Amino acid sequence: MNYKMMGRFIGHILLVEAVFMIPSLLISLVKQEDMACIGFAASICMILILSLLLLILCKSSKRGFKAKEGFVCVGISWIVMSLLGSLPFYISREIPSYLDALFETVSGFTTTGSSILSEIEELSMGILYWRSFTHWLGGMGVLVFVLAVGAFGESSKGFTMHLLRAESPGPQVGKLVPKMKKTAEILYLIYILLTIVNVAFLLFGGMPLFEAVCTAFGTAGTGGFGIKNDSIAGYSPYIQNVCTVFMLLFGVNFSCYYMLLLRQFRSVFKDEELRLYLGVVIGSIILITLNLKGFYATFEETLRHAAFQVASIVTTTGYATTDFDLWPTFSKSIILGLMVIGASAGSTGGGFKCARVLIIVKGLRRNLRRAISPQKVQVVRINDHMVDEKVLENTNAYLSAYVIILFISFILVSFDRCSVLTSFTAVLSCFNNIGPGLEAVGPTCNFGDFSWMSKLVLIGDMLAGRLEIFPILLLFSRTTWGRLKG
Repeated sequence: MNYKMMGRFIGHILLVEAVFMIPSLLISLVKQEDMACIGFAASICMILILSLLLLILCKSSKRGFKAKEGFVCVGISWIVMSLLGSLPFYISREIPSYLDALFETVSGFTTTGSSILSEIEELSMGILYWRSFTHWLGGMGVLVFVLAVGAFGESSKGFTMHLLRAESPGPQVGKLVPKMKKTAEILYLIYILLTIVNVAFLLFGGMPLFEAVCTAFGTAGTGGFGIKNDSIAGYSPYIQNVCTVFMLLFGVNFSCYYMLLLRQFRSVFKDEELRLYLGVVIGSIILITLNLKGFYATFEETLRHAAFQVASIVTTTGYATTDFDLWPTFSKSIILGLMVIGASAGSTGGGFKCARVLIIVKGLRRNLRRAISPQKVQVVRINDHMVDEKVLENTNAYLSAYVIILFISFILVSFDRCSVLTSFTAVLSCFNNIGPGLEAVGPTCNFGDFSWMSKLVLIGDMLAGRLEIFPILLLFSRTTWGRLKG
């Protein structure tokens, strides 16, 4: 195991985290929020000290990562980043329990949006900003950011692909351009530009600057931490519609935007995953709107709430404009299905991913054809390209791990004696990085009443879901630590 290279990389991650806490500290200073100032100042100092120690001790590291080391490094980085990122909440005493502070932080970085807080508006502005910013930083991935800013220069060829593959959502990760560093730069540039445009549209609708920035962070990262107790429900229809559009935009595979920049419009139009994603969204909106007939005063209001909640759930953002837990069973069933499907691979959204759904459906169709014509060669194609057998195997392995973890987590959380639907949707929403579930964890409720054991289980689910399961599983594998010695 290349421990020194891992330590050096984690040192850079912590340095980035400390730097990104500075705006929150400045906001707290301007607003004269004394406890928040102490919380951020102490946290920044502790993180910087630890970062410098790692960078000094690991200065003479040998470059190069194997695939397993890349996965392990990503898993450890996210855990350490979350443990230290929760310090401002705890030190400022705005979240007195460290476990609750850790739950909130992990929910932020993994862009889940599940919260233990009941009175969000009582938080200081500095804490609110940091809480929302964790979404933005976790949406594209802090490791991708470190690769984009070039902390390791061009000599990082030996491990950038492993790190990007471990942190990026989707069944497979490809390069937009030949160099991985350039790919990371392009991804973050698109991410930043879309966020800025989102803020501009919110400002145009009369939203104050601070609220617009925090809301855009939650939308861009598809996280869903609102700064109001009623999430987005209290804002104007225009603001709600803007959020709907941008949630859907951030749920699209970012490679599609790159192809648009290259004017490859036909390739984007023919993208099968994009078609599935849009088809699921449009179909769900139509069905829910029809099912909600008479539920709201006007057709416009019905369509607006249906579109918003479909966009929020399928992209795993988690914002809410209405209590969809009160909707008819048919509409809630669609919402439950969207929780599983999720957004596109290569987006900031979570869930099982539309790309995996495509692969599994086409793989099933191939197996049926094989049963009929066993002598005929059958391949799986997506976008006119043959899907590698390794990708098919990995997708099937992911599905197996997904079901097993979901079931075990559900059993463990069930010890809290909540209803079956509450326990199941709590696990599903955390594992798929969605935010709200149904019943006791619905859009008007929170996760604060769960026991310490259930919170630890849900924290693990959030991390496993965001990192696509395998980086977290490898941390607990004896094979990982037994064979990677040195």
